[in-house]
Amino acid sequence: MVSSGNQNSFYSGEELKELGLGSYGEQVFISRKASIYGGKDIVLGSHVRIDDFCILSGKLKLGDYIHIAAYTALYGGDKGITIMDYGNLSSRITVYSVSDDYSGETMTNPMIPEEYKHVTSKPVLMERHVILGSGCVVLPGVTLKEGSSFGSMTFINRSSEPWSINAGIPFIKIKDRSKALLKLEEKWKEVR
Repeated sequence: MVSSGNQNSFYSGEELKELGLGSYGEQVFISRKASIYGGKDIVLGSHVRIDDFCILSGKLKLGDYIHIAAYTALYGGDKGITIMDYGNLSSRITVYSVSDDYSGETMTNPMIPEEYKHVTSKPVLMERHVILGSGCVVLPGVTLKEGSSFGSMTFINRSSEPWSINAGIPFIKIKDRSKALLKLEEKWKEVR
């Protein structure tokens, strides 16, 4: 069994029901210190762990075996963020599916009426086995292809290649990523 840390720091099964999530699977651990906005639009698979001081906001869909580390924020807005199975987001990551217009042609911030703003809203998709290092920023409309990985402090403003190792501001592909973990995944599925 995978260690889940101090069980008292996560919501109990009864408390999870009270959060008003759209749905969730088995073995879901959400820190009592996480902030959840729009719970009815949040769908979590099984074996999901969300650590302290995370922000979950808007439309979110997380698959199975997902870890969201401390201080990470997912701003799904109305278009949403999808993280497929085996996603791993390190600490202090921010993922946006919505963004203000920075051109100066419109006003910005949530306290301004919509008719004075131009907000970009595009879905974000992270396919299976994507891993993001600490401090990454992901902008609206990107697809992180299966197996792509991103080093710490990477700025992700476009879609990635599958099975690639990436880093930088904005990111560049450093090299191909090994697919050996797919064999480990199959072996692990046989024994669990």
